[in-house]
Amino acid sequence: MEKHYFKNITRAAVMLSLFLWVITGCNSGKQQAADNLKEVKDTVVVEIPEPTILYGITVDSLEVIEDEIQRNQNLSDILLKHNVKFATINEIAVKSKPVFDVRKLNYGRKYTILAEKDSVAQATHFIYEPNPYEYVVYQLNDSVHAYKNKKEVVVQEKEFAAEITSSVYEAIIAADASTLLVPKLVDVLAWQIDFFRIQKGDRFKVIYDEEYVDGKVVGIGTIKGVYFEHFSNEYYAVYYDQGSGTDYFDEKGNSLRKTFLRAPLNYSRISSRYSGRRYHPVLKRYKAHLGTDYAAPTGTPIRTVGDGIITEARFKRANGNYVKVKHNATYTTQYLHMSKIAKGIKPGVRVRQGETIGYVGSTGLATGPHLCFRFWKSGRQVDALKVELPPSEPIKEEHKEAYLQQRAIIIEQLSHIQFPSDPVLASVETPNLDVK
Repeated sequence: MEKHYFKNITRAAVMLSLFLWVITGCNSGKQQAADNLKEVKDTVVVEIPEPTILYGITVDSLEVIEDEIQRNQNLSDILLKHNVKFATINEIAVKSKPVFDVRKLNYGRKYTILAEKDSVAQATHFIYEPNPYEYVVYQLNDSVHAYKNKKEVVVQEKEFAAEITSSVYEAIIAADASTLLVPKLVDVLAWQIDFFRIQKGDRFKVIYDEEYVDGKVVGIGTIKGVYFEHFSNEYYAVYYDQGSGTDYFDEKGNSLRKTFLRAPLNYSRISSRYSGRRYHPVLKRYKAHLGTDYAAPTGTPIRTVGDGIITEARFKRANGNYVKVKHNATYTTQYLHMSKIAKGIKPGVRVRQGETIGYVGSTGLATGPHLCFRFWKSGRQVDALKVELPPSEPIKEEHKEAYLQQRAIIIEQLSHIQFPSDPVLASVETPNLDVK
């Protein structure tokens, strides 16, 4: 009996001790927490500013000097002014050739100098932008070397409708859109629409991607869809890639790209058409003019209208500088009066459609800068503006369903773009046509 009583007293003492320990510990923990909170409240938070990064380089401790390449200016002209030794300039010129040859600095392109902030102000970096999408960094201190990086490109989808009063170019400006769109839009519909006969009242809608670098428009990406009214006829262009690259198709699935481009120049006017009897301005007599003359400024790039092999690229007294391209057993084209023939263009060279083969000039029997464009079909010269040419490959059977889905999305989107003169939202219904 006494033993049992003793055990109960012992158990009660242990439990009391445990209870007192928990209470004491909790109070101690609360006090510690309160002390910690007071310390946090008394702490002064110091914000560290974000470093300034330019071309991937921290420039807070450097001087930043921006400028443009001047005419006939080279790397030595620039860097010697910023206390870079000639030996260093020569070293960077040699080492950077695999990245970018400093002899190819172009007039008007932007460059940036990073220099130390002291009385000497020696340049530590030279950064050159050869195009809007890339930059080349030449490191001039420590280990001299060069590397190339791409800028971040932001792509935004754009859409608008425009009505023509004088030209596509003016209509795009009036719509507050980038004129970089003009040549791309012309190329998409080059076979459906005669852009040399655009008239007041023609109008169009377009959906496209616009590319931005540093907040500025630098290029046009994919044109996704076009609706164009020309001479009261309606034309559609829908972008689709069926495995062979970018192509455009009409609402029936036929390719809009023919075997050849309609014109060898982007910007020009027809100054003289194909004729069996024309008064020659130099020879002062009537004779056949078996070509189409395009008036354009000297130096305007001339592009081959189709893939082919160069058969002639030389100078003749009447033709001036000219290039002749054999496209296949049926078609041949010729380009006359060039100011100069493009580099690398010579007999036997294969060229691709749209490739620059020369530049507009007035060599040979010519009174002013223009291109005389000649076209042969089956060995006989024909009118390039009237010749019938076969279309490119239509939508393949295995791509038909995917194309129909793409077409429906694009034409539906086009139908909701409003023309400026429309009082209410214009509606262009999706054509109920099957792909043949």
